Amino acid sequence: MTVLDKLPAPGYIAFAVACVIAFLFTGTLVATIGFALIIGLPLYFMSDLPPYATWPEKFGQYIFLLICTMIFIFLITPVLIIMPLSFNSEPYFSFTQGMMSLDPKAFSTRWYQDIMLFGMNDPNRVDGWWSDMWNNATWIKAAFNSFKFAVLATILATFFGTLAALGLSRPEMPWRSAITSLLISPMIVPLVITATGMFFFYAKKDTFPFFPDGLINHDLGIVLAHATLGVPFVIITVTATLTGFDNSLIRASKSLGANGWTTFRRVIMPLIMPGMISGALFAFITSLDEVVAVIFLADVHQVTIPRQMFSGIREQISPTILAVATVLVLISICLLTTLELLRRRSERLRGLSPG
Repeated sequence: MTVLDKLPAPGYIAFAVACVIAFLFTGTLVATIGFALIIGLPLYFMSDLPPYATWPEKFGQYIFLLICTMIFIFLITPVLIIMPLSFNSEPYFSFTQGMMSLDPKAFSTRWYQDIMLFGMNDPNRVDGWWSDMWNNATWIKAAFNSFKFAVLATILATFFGTLAALGLSRPEMPWRSAITSLLISPMIVPLVITATGMFFFYAKKDTFPFFPDGLINHDLGIVLAHATLGVPFVIITVTATLTGFDNSLIRASKSLGANGWTTFRRVIMPLIMPGMISGALFAFITSLDEVVAVIFLADVHQVTIPRQMFSGIREQISPTILAVATVLVLISICLLTTLELLRRRSERLRGLSPG
């Protein structure tokens, strides 16, 4: 269904006249298209009101949808605007005249190539090129560190977060509210305060076995810090999945002779798996995007993508940062799409939505 199907003839005429006036006033097609989207999207998503609806009611619904559209555009524009800027052939953080006129020569993938080439000893060499890239390319090493820390932190956060959620979901658990508030505090307390506390705690000597000098500048320290920040997301998602869980299934499993591990593996885990995966993805995104704790705990050999971006903005402004940001946005979109599919599957398993 198109906008034309949604609008009666007078509304379509008024919309077309408004677009023409916008084009005459601005003189640019881009501004006119933006005006048409802002005005037309609320019209497209307006639901059919009953025949007895008055004009103030129709106008009120349109204003509500218009405000929602403007808020959505305000939130999503900074994320989307970096994508075309990452294809700029010039080393600028702005749209050039050639890009505004859609000149093919104004667009380039040089900054995506720079992700692999920046920091290499000899980007033009043939023999040993892959070894040079993996060992010396700045962004490649940062990406390797980021995904290494994110995967390990996600495993720990998912394990401990799921255990905590299962314990907190039991009705006989004492002080459930206080314990829950304590466990999710890392996502409430300002991150700089949490990172400062981690720094002083991990810097203590002779506190951690096998690490007499503390966990500062060690991979384990960063993994534990990221896992601590990811545990609250796992607790929240798994607890939400356990809402309305039928405990009679556990009693039925035990009555049939299943032990605790078999009951968890065959009965509980299939039902909470969507929540576990959702929490794991949130923990993964949190670790991948985290920079404050890395600044406090890491050394020069443990640079992650966010820290490299932060350093690049301060020391060397390059559109390569925009190319990396575009890749991260695409990864986030894929992960969020997965989360939505898991949410729908969880609702079907719990009977909250039709199959």
